[in-house]
Amino acid sequence: MPPQIESDEHKALRAAVATLGAKYGRDYITRVIAEGRHPTELWQEAGKLGYLGVNLPEGYGGGGSGITELSIVLEELGAAGSPLLMLVVSPAICGTVISRFGTEEQKRAWLPGLSDGSLLMAFGITEPDAGSNSHRITTTARRDPDTGDWLLTGRKVFISGVDMADAVLIVGRTEDARTGSLKPCLFIVPTDAEGFHKHPIDMELTAAEKQFELTLDDVRLPADALVGDEDAGLLQLFAGLNPERIMTAAFAIGMGRYALSRAIEYARDRTVWKTPIGAHQAIAHPLAQAHIDLELARLMMQKAAYLYDAGDDIGAGEAANMAKYAAGEACVRAVDQAVHTLGGNGLTREFGLASLITAARVARIAPVSREMILNYVSHQTLGLPKSY
Repeated sequence: MPPQIESDEHKALRAAVATLGAKYGRDYITRVIAEGRHPTELWQEAGKLGYLGVNLPEGYGGGGSGITELSIVLEELGAAGSPLLMLVVSPAICGTVISRFGTEEQKRAWLPGLSDGSLLMAFGITEPDAGSNSHRITTTARRDPDTGDWLLTGRKVFISGVDMADAVLIVGRTEDARTGSLKPCLFIVPTDAEGFHKHPIDMELTAAEKQFELTLDDVRLPADALVGDEDAGLLQLFAGLNPERIMTAAFAIGMGRYALSRAIEYARDRTVWKTPIGAHQAIAHPLAQAHIDLELARLMMQKAAYLYDAGDDIGAGEAANMAKYAAGEACVRAVDQAVHTLGGNGLTREFGLASLITAARVARIAPVSREMILNYVSHQTLGLPKSY
């Protein structure tokens, strides 16, 4: 890590994004959810200001920076109460994969739009029967011997923002001609393709971004829909999953900071028996602990982003998993303590914290469960034998 954790440029970026977030805030997101629409205004303004594509190459309309900067954008929007979940997906996963492995034509077609927000891409990996085991993915692609086109068939679940997206980066599998075994590959699938069907999932989670199940019924794709090398799919896949974990950590840290700030404000003002409740250690100490947990998670997130941007995919993989775990746990504790600090008010719509009780748990579950991260650390880092 560099001797200075955060440069002056990063601090300036934080301040600028925080100003944008404050312009919209939690009330805006709550209104968008109530109206059943997307946070289009915030997304478009963030794109116009260059925040959505800050990690993408300058030659294709991006900011030329990295996941470090994009994680700052998401964290600060979340801390203002107006997170954009699709930042995790469109520029961080899809934009990264295309910029690292896409053809020149794919880069020209997608990266400028992903950078300014005029195009949006979802990401489809999870399947009903595969769960965390990406090796059990059954979505398959086969060649049409007459045309060279790909025919894609399968199902995906819990795919975010498909109704907003122009395309979905789908993880499928193709047959290895030498061994007959299936190997992972990534395809850009337009959401208006024939045979592509989306079905909204009825979620208890309150969020502006909806979740979908996808059915792919012999979706015909041109040969150039394949991203990168057919034989390097696994490498390309994990090049997108590490940024996903780092950005999920940023999402969780931002949410935790927002909840904590509301609780601190309340604890300063709420007076019982002539003393603000924040003067009592039973209130103050858990809030202080929540702050410490969030700061520690942020440090690991910064380490993971630094390693990833430096090109250390192996080191970034370990740190990204740890950051995602730490941030998810810190977020849940911060939200829980914030609601508890407000007492009954913490469960009212007026204070806007109750809906975060469910939302905070997303970072514990997705994109990979905390138990699978513990499996990764125990096996990969500690060298213990696998249990699965």
